[in-house]
Amino acid sequence: MSWKRSERLIDMTNYLLNHPRDLISLTFFSERYQAAKSSISEDLTILKEIFDLQGIGKLVTIPGASGGVKYYVKVKQDLVKPFVADLCQLIAEPDRLLPGGYLYLADIVGNPMIMDQVGRMFASKFCDEPIDAVMTVATKGIPLAYATARFLNVPVVIVRKDAKITEGSTVSINYVTGSSKRIQTMLLAKKSLKEGSRVLIVDDFMKAGGTIRGMISLLDEFQASYAGIAVLVESEEVEDRLVDQYISIVKLSNVDVQEKRISVHEGNYFTK
Repeated sequence: MSWKRSERLIDMTNYLLNHPRDLISLTFFSERYQAAKSSISEDLTILKEIFDLQGIGKLVTIPGASGGVKYYVKVKQDLVKPFVADLCQLIAEPDRLLPGGYLYLADIVGNPMIMDQVGRMFASKFCDEPIDAVMTVATKGIPLAYATARFLNVPVVIVRKDAKITEGSTVSINYVTGSSKRIQTMLLAKKSLKEGSRVLIVDDFMKAGGTIRGMISLLDEFQASYAGIAVLVESEEVEDRLVDQYISIVKLSNVDVQEKRISVHEGNYFTK
């Protein structure tokens, strides 16, 4: 098959977007399109400019016989600020308030378009980090973890509170919740994480950070470490935060149950 340049550019774009952080050799593209490597290099130069201009990501060329090109998701902050502003308005809707001052977020974490954008934003922040997996705790953080892992091209590791026979033997720890100061248990299947892994911890909501601190302790049992912490919504009204190095998309500053008023603004994503 003889490929026109326009056809090559479309197919190459699609391939790169579906293989983030994979090293793809020029030989692979040359054989795929039956084109000279010089032509492939010219194509990549065009894509690099477009990806950067449109905030799609960045293409990094690695020289040498074993080199090639890598695509990294990289969003432009000015392009995602309107999305965060809209998300703040969505979360501030009074109908989200539940008895006890809880906030309803299921429709947001269940919205593929929103999760896709947040996943891109998280992946953009950590695209240059050596990350082997994305970790979250069941259950509401799972859609967000998968969205993020897709753009980092790594597996998802799910921490649970109850053992499942289908996961085999597990490692469990006790941890203290940050808000209620209660002792709870979390566990992780031994087969789910390799020793020495670097992990990005992702969660949908963080108050004092007790659950996230528990996941960090669980990583110690695997001789693993965390590369970063990313949360969708953080609560600002916390006296003793158990974690301090994290990024957040939205910050919940005040919840007035009687007035049914929720004060929301952008998190620290744009300043970290």
